[in-house]
Amino acid sequence: MSQIDSLDRFRRVLAGAARAIARDGEVEVAFGQEASGGAIGKVARVVSPGPALEPRLVAEARGAADALALRVRHSDAKLHARRSPAEAEARAVFDALEGARVEALGARQMAGVRGNLAELAEARVRGDAITRARTAEEVPLATAIGLLARERLTGAPPPVAARTGLALVTPWIEDKAAAELDALALTIDDQRAFATLARRLLQDLDLADAEDLAEETPDEGGDEEQGEEEGADEPDDVGDQGAEAGGEIEMRGEQGEDDSGEERPSSEQEIDGDESSAGEEGDEQAQPKNGRRNWAEAPFTDYRAYTTRHDEEIAAAELCDEEELARLRATLDLQMAALQGVVTRLANRLQRRLMAQQARSWDFDQEEGMLDAARLARVIVSPAHSLSYKIERETEFRDTVVSLLIDNSGSMRGRPISIAATSADILARTLERCGVATEILGFTTRAWKGGQSREAWLAEGRPPTPGRLNDLRHIIYKRADEPYRHARKSLGLMMREGLLKENIDGEALLWAHNRLMTRREERRILMVISDGAPVDDSTASANGGSYLDAHLRQVIGWIEQRSSVELAAIGIGHDVTRYYQRAVTIMDAEQLGGALVDQLAGLFDIK
Repeated sequence: MSQIDSLDRFRRVLAGAARAIARDGEVEVAFGQEASGGAIGKVARVVSPGPALEPRLVAEARGAADALALRVRHSDAKLHARRSPAEAEARAVFDALEGARVEALGARQMAGVRGNLAELAEARVRGDAITRARTAEEVPLATAIGLLARERLTGAPPPVAARTGLALVTPWIEDKAAAELDALALTIDDQRAFATLARRLLQDLDLADAEDLAEETPDEGGDEEQGEEEGADEPDDVGDQGAEAGGEIEMRGEQGEDDSGEERPSSEQEIDGDESSAGEEGDEQAQPKNGRRNWAEAPFTDYRAYTTRHDEEIAAAELCDEEELARLRATLDLQMAALQGVVTRLANRLQRRLMAQQARSWDFDQEEGMLDAARLARVIVSPAHSLSYKIERETEFRDTVVSLLIDNSGSMRGRPISIAATSADILARTLERCGVATEILGFTTRAWKGGQSREAWLAEGRPPTPGRLNDLRHIIYKRADEPYRHARKSLGLMMREGLLKENIDGEALLWAHNRLMTRREERRILMVISDGAPVDDSTASANGGSYLDAHLRQVIGWIEQRSSVELAAIGIGHDVTRYYQRAVTIMDAEQLGGALVDQLAGLFDIK
């Protein structure tokens, strides 16, 4: 066989493989003396490897053909065009992110494709300005962010030739948009959600204004049906979640109707001012939308605190300086490295379930509403037929808030607290993208074996049955209305040596519950993560060993029986099912991510 025949055969085989990957018979490969922009439409234009089939050029040609095939298969060109920003640099970054997404889908599934795309990445940067850059201003942002996204999505390091230039801008990009880059993997299967995240990234990098990134107006009809048709040929494991969700996804920020004007029962009162945090909204906005079933603001109990003068409710960022907080976050990131894959897959599963519930649904053939363009054909065929309209159904799901209350006691030290922080971190990102407000709280004490409260009790002659004898420390890692990217560093505080002390669960539970009750959302969920019963030696020695335990049971019973807050718990190595009706106990901290996702998924199931 001549070399020319070999080259032609290679081109035909390459095109055939690309069509198979793309699942599209129109994909073609064209050889030239130099690559002409990579791809035009469904034609991959690559450098000819010559009659001798030079190995490097063969690998690059395979990579270019694979990249085109994956784009045809996994990317909706019309959706991408609608979501693309107008400004050239922002659009280039947006295109690079979408390219990284579709190529990562192929690289994850097929080892051969992964190798071909690695060769293509080397070829792409070979003539790119990033290899010649000497200052950050000379680095093309589209190239840099594309390489960082590729590394996040596939774990593949950037090409050697690009590393020097990439290092010039990486600190700035990471400081501005690390949260969005970290979260890319959680939306890789859903182009619409990925595009929303990419647009947030552009805003964080000041490449586009919020006005420029306003959600595109949905087409009048046809989107749902078209999405289902396009998704019908997708494989079960990749790309189908976005089609299953159908239509537009309603993200948080669309304000529902305000029922605050309805008459309230006279017995419903505001929660005490010292239970609310300084960062909360005004009184009118803080009123819950739905009435409370628990008219009392606390369960009836003999429990009391000797003094609350030394208790502390504090934001995590106030407990250490910025430099130490950054170092602690870096420590958490190292801890997350070994767990991120497992917990991320679990969180991805949760996100698909939540977003499927958030998908728009419509009532068709209505007399008024939005014009149903998909049914215009029958009007053309039969002009006497009246126009058809559609109305979007209301969905209650998006009006939800979740609070994660994490035990910060000394027995959580080591692996348990690392996994708790990792799970909270990833789930906060997941729920935020699904439009669910998420609050992350922690509870411990300010001292071991009593603090200033105990000293005051001793100074006053040790009166009997003093009540709680330690100083509470309630920590706010992330407020419900705070974007994840602003609270990201704060979660690292859980890694701080000396933070974890004793745990007084009953009061912490009431604190978290009362914070939820100031929220406007109709549905409120409180998840407790703990590894044991309440323990405070000072309180137990002065009041009896069951004092804290009895109070915790009273609080749990009151919330479960009378409150509108949905309560669930996860015990690490400790049977919390004897306290909580909805609970699960795990014996190994490694199981926490799965247990947390399963509990939340169960709570979010449509009833």
